Amino acid sequence: MLAKRIIPCLDCDYRRGEVVVLKGRQFGALRYAGDPVELAGKYQNADELVMLDIGATVDRRGTFLAAISAVSGTCSIPLCVGGGVRTFSDFEKRVKAGADQCAINTAALSDPLLISRCAMEFGSQAVVVAVDAKRVGDGYKCFAGAGKKETEWELAEWLSEAEAREAGEILLTSIDRDGTGEGFDIPMLRAACKACSLPIIASGGCSSVEDMADAFTNTAASGALAASIFHFGKITVEECKKELLLRGIEVRP
Repeated sequence: MLAKRIIPCLDCDYRRGEVVVLKGRQFGALRYAGDPVELAGKYQNADELVMLDIGATVDRRGTFLAAISAVSGTCSIPLCVGGGVRTFSDFEKRVKAGADQCAINTAALSDPLLISRCAMEFGSQAVVVAVDAKRVGDGYKCFAGAGKKETEWELAEWLSEAEAREAGEILLTSIDRDGTGEGFDIPMLRAACKACSLPIIASGGCSSVEDMADAFTNTAASGALAASIFHFGKITVEECKKELLLRGIEVRP
């Protein structure tokens, strides 16, 4: 069995002349969480680090690339970055800035060929398809534009498409659970894991080790992403891993 991955997330925006880490609820109501380089330095015992440009506007793109370089220089673990990736060139610039992986969302929903092109150039391991989804009726729909625009893609259909396009893994965020602290969306995760064989990172709603254990025990998720519980000192990555090991869940030391 592959070890489960613990992944802190830095949601970054440009405020007061610098890139800062913020935390929100259901893609809104942001509050300050810290400096990305300082936070990255605390998470070197995590398995990966995700850094998302939640403010992704054209005029700040260069500033975010500089932040990627700064965080990459601090990291001894794989760094995945996302937000504002609209073209192949955007993907390439982030890799050149120091990202090991790049997450694409809205642009891929509009043009799935972008997944294939990035995978062909940089390898599937570098391509993460970020999926923002929520329950609509009896199923789950994928949303674009930072969770604001419902698309025609059903979750299962889109995951199958992403796999066929040679994506390396899926970062699946439940809009319904994001920032709520109510735990991961287990039914959504189960549906996603059933729809494709790609590694799936659970995102949205984590507030405790129990939530991570729930996802790892009751779904085939390969990783758990969290922000607030790490940023605001509720638990450290090291403590989290020790607790999971005590519960019989295999994680990297």
